Parts: sequence; C-alpha cells; structure tokens
Amino acid sequence: MNYHTPVLLQESIKELDIKPSGIYIDVTFGGGGHSKKILNKLDNGKLISFDQDIDAHKNTINDDRFTLIRSNFKYLENFLNYYKIEKVDGILADLGVSTHHFDMPERGFSFRFDANLDMRMNTNSEMNAEHIINNYTKKELFLLFKKYSEIKNTGKLVDIIIRCRKENQIKTTFEFVNSIKDCIPARAENKYLAKVFQALRIEVNNEIDNLKLFIQQSVKFLKPDSRLVVISYHSLEDRLVKNFLKTGNFEGKQEKDIYGNIISQVKQVNRKVIVPTQQEIKQNNRARSAKMRVGGLQSVQIH
Repeated sequence: MNYHTPVLLQESIKELDIKPSGIYIDVTFGGGGHSKKILNKLDNGKLISFDQDIDAHKNTINDDRFTLIRSNFKYLENFLNYYKIEKVDGILADLGVSTHHFDMPERGFSFRFDANLDMRMNTNSEMNAEHIINNYTKKELFLLFKKYSEIKNTGKLVDIIIRCRKENQIKTTFEFVNSIKDCIPARAENKYLAKVFQALRIEVNNEIDNLKLFIQQSVKFLKPDSRLVVISYHSLEDRLVKNFLKTGNFEGKQEKDIYGNIISQVKQVNRKVIVPTQQEIKQNNRARSAKMRVGGLQSVQIH
C-alpha cells in the first residue's frame, strides 16, 4: 500500500542503539518501514508494534519475533502487561499522518479530494470530523481551532461555520472548504487549509492527550541504558516531547533539588534536535518538518 518512506530511518535506528537480544516497541507501525529495520538488527530479540488503523495491518511482517497489535499507543501499558513484559530496551514513535491517509479520498484527511468529513485513524471510532463541525458549540469550536490550528482568524472561522451549518449540514470536505472560503487568506489557501484540517484531525483522534499518555507510560517500561525515540512533525507535538525530555513534565517547568539539579525521571540524550539532511528533504517532502528527539532514564549515565 502507498505508505510514506520512513523519515530519519537511519538516524532513528542508530539512536535506538539496538541490542540483538533486546525487546523493542514501534508504536506507529504504518507501512512497517521502521519495524523492518529494527527486525534486521535483532537476533533472538523481540519487536512489538502498534497501529490502530486496519489498513496498516495489511503490511504485517511474517516473523516469529514480531507481534502487531491493532490499538492506539495510549494502551501501551495495558498490552505490555498482558504480554507480561516488564521492561523494554527501546521505544520508537513516528508521529503524524501517513501519505497513505492523505492519498485515500474516502478517509477524508485531505482537502484535495471531495469526500465525507471523516479523518478517523481508527475507523471503528464513533467520532469524526463531520460530527465536530456540525455539533460542537461555538465555544468548543473556538477552543479547538485556537489550540490546534494556530491560525490568526479563529473567531471569524468559527462564526462562518456556525452560520453555514444552520443553513445546511456540512458533510463533505469540499462543502466545508467552500463554506469557509471567505476567511481563507489570499495566496495562502493551502497553508491555511492544512492548519484547519490538522486541527480537526487532532481533535477527531484525540492526538495530543494520547501522546501524553503514551510518553508517560513509556518511561515506566524503559530499562537502564535504553532509549525513547520520537519523530514529530508539527510544533504542538514537538513542544510536548521537548518539554518532557528536558524537564519530566509537559509544561516545561524545571523543578530542581537543593544542588540545582533538575528533578526528572528522564534525560534528554540529544541536546540538539535531530533533523533530516537536505538530501532526504529533496527525496521525501514529508521530511521537511520532521524533528527527532531522544530520551532515556535520568538515573542512568547516557552519553
């Protein structure tokens, strides 16, 4: 299936510092690019991958060392407990949406195609973008777009949505784009719509809260001298990852002991964010906004 080429593939495998007999977790399986690379580094080790999207499971890998779980990564702790796994050697998360989703009109992720306003990563979920646009209150819509889109005319956007949905229910991507055309800045249509659709997608899939739950649970299962590798694509998720790895909380508030040392259960391994090379950006447009951050346990001396 048409999944994206993995971004920062070599760098992420290097930072995982894979041990041949280790246990590793890939919480964003997708097309299986990162998982396959991890398996290539294992001898008698084990890899468990997660993906809530049924389409991703068509890419499963036939390998006795490999297990693919159809679930959101927020349930990491539940499944590791189920498989009686107490500690792991590394966890990888490649956040964001696959090219596969943007290129499938019926999934409703892209404003390039006319389709139902869907945007569900888990097609069994009851919440979709159509429900949000037509049922959220004015206040709920304002907070949604204010937090997740970072556009400047949130109030105008919400007023237009409220007015248009009173006349007719907004059901498709093209109906939605056409209804808000008066608040789309000239010569910046694609950039503006990308931010608006991003906000809806984040809300539909509860991406920010799920990311927080995943990161908090990850730390519980990391062994000494193990790694948490996270690749992010927009500032909202990257800020959460950066703050947690630097301070141990999502607000970025530094708590220090009497000696001035930061009190945190994690330690940031790469002081400087890892970004794709210009060559990779030329070959893979998705890499343009990618940032990779690496963390481990604070109690362990990591290079």
